[in-house]
Amino acid sequence: MNIPGPENNIEALNDSIEMGISYLHEHQLPNGEFCCYYAPDDKMTEWCVPDSTVFPTALISSCLLQLRETPKVAQLLLLASNFLSYQIMRGGVWNFFTKWNPLFKLSPPDADDTVFASWVLKSLGVEFEDNISLLLSNRDHKGLFYTWFVLRPKINTSIRRWKVMARELKRPFSSLLFWSKYESERNDIDGVVNANILFYLGLNQHTKPVVTYLLDIIAQNKEKECDKWYKNPFTFYYFLARNYPAVPELEPAKASIVDRILSTGKTDGSLGNSALDTALALSVLMNFNYRDQPVVDQAAHFLISAQRKPGNWERNIFFYSGPSKTVGWGSEEIVTAYCIEALADYRKLQNEAPDVI
Repeated sequence: MNIPGPENNIEALNDSIEMGISYLHEHQLPNGEFCCYYAPDDKMTEWCVPDSTVFPTALISSCLLQLRETPKVAQLLLLASNFLSYQIMRGGVWNFFTKWNPLFKLSPPDADDTVFASWVLKSLGVEFEDNISLLLSNRDHKGLFYTWFVLRPKINTSIRRWKVMARELKRPFSSLLFWSKYESERNDIDGVVNANILFYLGLNQHTKPVVTYLLDIIAQNKEKECDKWYKNPFTFYYFLARNYPAVPELEPAKASIVDRILSTGKTDGSLGNSALDTALALSVLMNFNYRDQPVVDQAAHFLISAQRKPGNWERNIFFYSGPSKTVGWGSEEIVTAYCIEALADYRKLQNEAPDVI
């Protein structure tokens, strides 16, 4: 594979990032939301329906935080923060669905949306209701975090917690229908969700069990089945690895994840089966301080070459899906944000001395 010379490569890298930012800037809705779709197939060609949800905007904003000084990104994040602030619920939690989505009334708030939206607002200096005590009260006997904020047969005297959890009592029959129709369970504990909570709360006495849990998933090769919503192992690798710079206790998982990623390499420089896989993998390698230049250079070059003329990358894989994968969610905007983040990570580390593991 031919890799451009250093000067041309940096120019192409900068151009690619700028084109991606411009695409997202142009495709953000006036209220700050980003469009997302759900469909029964990865390429979303059988049928494809727009779905108004909170999560895509939180995901995309999180990817762009390192570029917040860029004028277009600053504008984008301001709109996104206004959107996320409007979607906050009692107790400082968030729902997957927006307040105007019909499913908002049925779906309980969840920890994943909550920590993502919280992290974005916290990073941008936007004040919101503190939710840490609520998150800490939403754990099982092993110290792992439940995905959903719902009523459970557990004694708790917190009025605030009861106000959040008792929401489902307003529509008890509809709530039961939600659990039966959408394949979720009230006591779900998911691998990626716990990794994201660890990222938000940091390593402390409350989150130590999460580290053990994540290491065990890798040791037992369970990354494809540890989470009901994230079925792509590259997604699990990404959300675990972004904890690594601040949580070196995840070191035992590092070599295994890197080996599994490298084993998926293609002759065109891609890793996995898509641009999204390659972007997630490149970010993982950067977070793990992996500096094998041929691998990371070729992965970055593949992303640049895969970018489309409007500035986006193709949506050809779900970012998250239902437990049985009968439907999944994704968009060009989500894929583009992760490609921008990976290329920005790569650019940031270009001048550092190689440190190959």
